[in-house]
Amino acid sequence: MHDLRRALSDIDSIRQQLAAGTMFRGFGPAVIAATGILALATAGAQSIWLDDPGREPFAFFAGWVFAAIVSAGLIGAEMLARSRRHHCGLADAMILNAIGQFLPAGVAGAAIGLVLLAFAPATLWLLPGLWLVLVGLGIFASMRSLPRTIALAGTWYFAAGVGVLILSSQTQALSPWTMGLPFAVGQLLMAAILHFAYGAYGADDDEG
Repeated sequence: MHDLRRALSDIDSIRQQLAAGTMFRGFGPAVIAATGILALATAGAQSIWLDDPGREPFAFFAGWVFAAIVSAGLIGAEMLARSRRHHCGLADAMILNAIGQFLPAGVAGAAIGLVLLAFAPATLWLLPGLWLVLVGLGIFASMRSLPRTIALAGTWYFAAGVGVLILSSQTQALSPWTMGLPFAVGQLLMAAILHFAYGAYGADDDEG
């Protein structure tokens, strides 16, 4: 029994090593691009319905949390389907590996947003820039299992986040577009990178 447990442990370790060294093809370019369009739609809706986002921080925050949940749901559903198709027996390990790499940045972003909203709503103007920087860091952390060119998207998010922090510091005002535009560009850039990278490893099958 001890030998069996050890053998199973060794097999699991080998699977984890294979998953860590294999390019993850679970992210669908079309869905990633769709989340960029969703960011633009969210920014447009808030610019129409929120006269002054700074006076309605909860509505501003809730709108972007909703957009993030919808985006995560779309990406997650596509990730499960594509992983089963492309990675077969390694699918579960690949998915857990991909989630584990980005999860710290996601948790940090949620925690910072909740703290600012609950205890320092006047500083919520920091949130768009901080979230962009954290997304960039999450992408860099995921580079081991994604195409190397994904570093371009990580660089964009990090630079855009710093730029938004600098610009927002001048007025300390919340603007939906400081969130929507950089995220839209970043997601569309990621979609293009993944599309061309997947094509280099064989025809992609986003269309079916």
